[in-house]
Amino acid sequence: MEDLSAGPFVPAVKSEPSKPVPSDPPSLSAGDTFPIAVGAMSEPDKDFLCPICMQLIKDAFLTSCGHSFCYMCIIIHLRNKSDCPCCGHYLTNSHLFPNFLLDKLLKKMSARQISKTASPVEHFRQTLQKGCDVTIKELDTLLSLLAEKKRKMEQEEAERNMQILLDFLHCLRKQKVDELKEVQTDLQFIKEDISAVEKHRMDLYRARDRYSMKLRMLDDSGGRKSWYSSKEDRNTSGLMSSPLHLRGGLSSGSLTKKNEGKSQISSHGHGAQRKDAISGSDSQYINQSGLALVRKKRVHTQFNDLQECYLQKRRHPADKAHSQQERDMNLITREGYSAGLEDFQSVLTTFTRYSRLRVISELRHGDIFHSANIVSSIEFDRDDDLFATAGVSRCIKVFEFSTVMNEPADAHCPVVEMSTRSKLSCLSWNKFAKNQIASSDYEGIVTVWDVNTRKSLMEYEEHEKRAWSVDFSRTDPSMLVSGSDDCKVKIWCTNQENSVLNIDMKANICCVKYNPGSGNYIAVGSADHNIHYYDLRNISHPVHVFSGHRKAVSYVKFLSDDELVSASTDGTLRLWDVKENLPVRTFRGHANEKNFVGLSVNSEYIACGSETNEVFVYHKEISKPLTWHRFGSPEVDDADDEAGSYFISAVCWKSDSPTILTANSQGTIKVLVLAA
Repeated sequence: MEDLSAGPFVPAVKSEPSKPVPSDPPSLSAGDTFPIAVGAMSEPDKDFLCPICMQLIKDAFLTSCGHSFCYMCIIIHLRNKSDCPCCGHYLTNSHLFPNFLLDKLLKKMSARQISKTASPVEHFRQTLQKGCDVTIKELDTLLSLLAEKKRKMEQEEAERNMQILLDFLHCLRKQKVDELKEVQTDLQFIKEDISAVEKHRMDLYRARDRYSMKLRMLDDSGGRKSWYSSKEDRNTSGLMSSPLHLRGGLSSGSLTKKNEGKSQISSHGHGAQRKDAISGSDSQYINQSGLALVRKKRVHTQFNDLQECYLQKRRHPADKAHSQQERDMNLITREGYSAGLEDFQSVLTTFTRYSRLRVISELRHGDIFHSANIVSSIEFDRDDDLFATAGVSRCIKVFEFSTVMNEPADAHCPVVEMSTRSKLSCLSWNKFAKNQIASSDYEGIVTVWDVNTRKSLMEYEEHEKRAWSVDFSRTDPSMLVSGSDDCKVKIWCTNQENSVLNIDMKANICCVKYNPGSGNYIAVGSADHNIHYYDLRNISHPVHVFSGHRKAVSYVKFLSDDELVSASTDGTLRLWDVKENLPVRTFRGHANEKNFVGLSVNSEYIACGSETNEVFVYHKEISKPLTWHRFGSPEVDDADDEAGSYFISAVCWKSDSPTILTANSQGTIKVLVLAA
């Protein structure tokens, strides 16, 4: 990114008017003793300061013109000049005389100032040092007093220490009691949930036994029916063969043997089929058991995060009741299940369902005319039938997803290509008009395209620098938002030629996104490390500023109307609650220090790229990666340093399916799917 442009200057703080300085007190003559007797002046009188060094005069000497100086100060002065520093009168060393009176006054003043600030112990020490006469009895009395004072001070110190220790222990006991109550509450939750789960498990076992019994009954009835039908067929064939017998055909004995052989073969075949069915069910059971073990292993691997998730959901269940449509369709409403337990089982199910990313298709985005193949944006259309790619090759390519999935890798051709004047940074499909797609480019131009006619419908050129991001509103098909390095967020309407709203910020804008539930709210990621959440009805200040990232915020995406995910070049993703204005979770595992590596979300999972040329998938409730996939370098001869410079540049989920489109800086596009 380019350097940040200078923001508005901070207004200078006005200095307070200086207060009038009180005039100096009248100077006292050398004979006056009032200031010495008082000795309370914290600052020495200016008359006692040497005019040369501006310190208290040491070894005062008086000149013939009546001025006093420090001896060393005036001697050094006279080495260079032959005049008085105060009045300019001619002066030599022979015109200097000791000022004994001033020296005496200064020494008294210093002694009184020291005695005023000295402690009683210091006074007592000075008194003893001066040789004051003290009797042994007086010394014993003083020693007793000192010993008693020492014991009292030690007792007070011990009491203070005991009080500090007691306060600490009380605080610790309160904390541990609170923790014990919390643990007891958690144990009660766990006990209730174990009881509810075991009850439901027994219900499932009984239901499975009933289904198995019904299947066996159907299987047995089917076997008897086939036996009766084969018997009738034999009788019928016997009646039909009687004319052949009369005509000298097969004898009755040979016919009987043949029928017996058929019945044996039939019974043997039926037994083989049942055996195959049993062996098939056994292998299926083995596969299911292996899958269960793998899922249990995933649970133990992320046990601490899952434990935190469970306790959080049990301690703080959702305030609003979950409707039947909001619950996982694979879960049945269970008697005794709390809302927190149902939420956690949904998390546990979706978290352990997948363990890897599998490649199901691959294509190359680059062409022979452009050596730079970085795919900066990849997006599905409204119905997930088409997806568009854009990047530094100055071209928007639209592919048909079903064709990419069904045809060989070498045969993938875009159904639409639209050339642009500049490198592209971002794409956004209109969620209402299937044929409209918006783009932002490095020249700051925001363009709305008609995919059917392959022509631009609108071009907005108000941004002064590179535009990093553009997004169509999900509630109003005519509105879109863009952000740029010129520190401005602009709202556009496809029915107007100019921007309808402008937000000036203090740092470069890296990403913008409409709230999917309302066209009035947008999230703005900035180079100032923050996410600014605005209500477009009042843009004077953001509704909230989400702080926590340590570097520029490169992407913002909404998981739901109330959940926002952000990516930053500090190598983390963060989940925020935009309703309560709170941080929820930080995701770590991928590497991202300088590049735009992509970010995409669906209802449960978060996908992002990494500068290690890997795609990472997180579950929104777990802070560590669920799984990841590394892009392989197609050129075997690539040097290690070049291979290490590749990075994932764009990702996009296919709605709420486990399928994800990914692209890297080589121009390789892969279709990945979450697999068990």
